[in-house]
Amino acid sequence: MSLRTAGSVLVVFLWSVTAVLGQNGWSVTYTTQRICALKGSTVKLTCSFRYPRGHKVTSTFWFTKMEAGIEPEDIGQNQEYAGRLEYHGDKKKDCTLKITDLRERDSATYTFRFITDQTRGRYYGDPGVTLTVTGLQVKVTGGHQDKTLTCSTTCTLTDNPTYIWYKNGHKVKEDTSSLDSDSFSDTDSYSCAVKGHEDLHSPAVYGPRNTSVSVSPSGEIVEGSSVTLTCSSDANPPVQSYTWWYKKNGGEHQSMTGPQHVFNQIQSSDTGEYYCESQNEMGTDRSRTMNMDVKCE
Repeated sequence: MSLRTAGSVLVVFLWSVTAVLGQNGWSVTYTTQRICALKGSTVKLTCSFRYPRGHKVTSTFWFTKMEAGIEPEDIGQNQEYAGRLEYHGDKKKDCTLKITDLRERDSATYTFRFITDQTRGRYYGDPGVTLTVTGLQVKVTGGHQDKTLTCSTTCTLTDNPTYIWYKNGHKVKEDTSSLDSDSFSDTDSYSCAVKGHEDLHSPAVYGPRNTSVSVSPSGEIVEGSSVTLTCSSDANPPVQSYTWWYKKNGGEHQSMTGPQHVFNQIQSSDTGEYYCESQNEMGTDRSRTMNMDVKCE
């Protein structure tokens, strides 16, 4: 197995050569059977084909879907690939296809087909090339004091590629796919990339920030009315839990959990100072204290 990086191409070769052998001189040979490539990068599906003497190739194309009795659709006619396909082959023996700006929905099995000027001169190379397009994602595991960040993909990159870690957008470390808790704090944001593809960052992970409380309805709060306090926060991974606290008569008490604190029939005894805490795998943040004054009717 080998990992090959060229320009903006990241490819994992799981089989060095896959040949599709036909009968009577018909064949399609794929250089690789399975490819793992990063979202946003470029990949080449390299292949060659053969056909009997006396035939002249009139049409060549790649497809991803085939139904019995129906001619498969040329992916070059699919708007999903508009401006992203480059056919580097010819109508003699080379059938190499280049796909740029890869998207996760490009993941599919790609098969080459060619047609000649002779009756029944149609052939396609089964099983094709299975392309898996993956983005990078930082996964957070462990507890508050022993968290580990892991740069993960949906398909395995072999030969131990070097990962680059970024804190608040600045490069901090070149390492394996994991970053231990002694290397980061929960007040910063972290992302990763694969060396050679530094422009293809994962989304950043960070603890909750900008946590705030809103009141509905706004305006004066009257005893007996329905009032809802809503806690909101910006976080990635998303907030796991919300906790509400209130201060009254010099004491501080936990009120309830969840993103909303609902008073169906608020009472004057509910007067006090309220705030919420938001928490995810990266850390905790709290809102400013809000003073709620309930008026008697």
